[in-house]
Amino acid sequence: MPVSRRRQSRAAARAARSRNAITTTRRRGTNKFYLAASVVIAVLVIASFAFSSIGGGGGNADTGSGDGYVEGVGIQVDIESREHVPEGTTVTYNNSVPPTSGDHWPTPARCGFYEEGLPDERIVHNLEHGNIVVSYNLATEAEVDSLKDVMGDIGLANIWGITRSYDALDVGQVALATWGILDAMTGVDAQRISTFFDTYSGIMGPELVTC
Repeated sequence: MPVSRRRQSRAAARAARSRNAITTTRRRGTNKFYLAASVVIAVLVIASFAFSSIGGGGGNADTGSGDGYVEGVGIQVDIESREHVPEGTTVTYNNSVPPTSGDHWPTPARCGFYEEGLPDERIVHNLEHGNIVVSYNLATEAEVDSLKDVMGDIGLANIWGITRSYDALDVGQVALATWGILDAMTGVDAQRISTFFDTYSGIMGPELVTC
């Protein structure tokens, strides 16, 4: 018996309602998925900000620690404050020459060998980041070249090291500094410099950031 047009229309209507219900259910499921994903992302973002607040930044009053000190590799120096000061501000460092901590400019130096020197206020920011700063006041170009060779052979210096000329040292001296640690020597002692890098690269700073 042929199906009447009325029955066909009713069947078509039921099929359409069924398809609409399935589509609506799928949309609701998708919306719930995106809502859940958004909540998770929001929680992670909030948690990251909270962690940053707890960990501290370059401008807070936390001074870090010298827990990574190894007996016989340099000497410990008392930690000074570590506030950011405006670029160009002169800071007085009281605990060592060169300094191993203290207030500093907002922007650190990039890794490298600086024959023209760098201000204390800049490199102290590097020290805060766990970098190692090699300061030198060598008498001859041959000695400077020797130091360049030594630094070139230390792979860690490429990501953790700053080397700069520094006339506040006595002539002939080289000084190795990391956060709260200082080792000064006469002349270029390759083994001593290498040991300092092996011991302290990325260890001592309250904020560990490669340069």
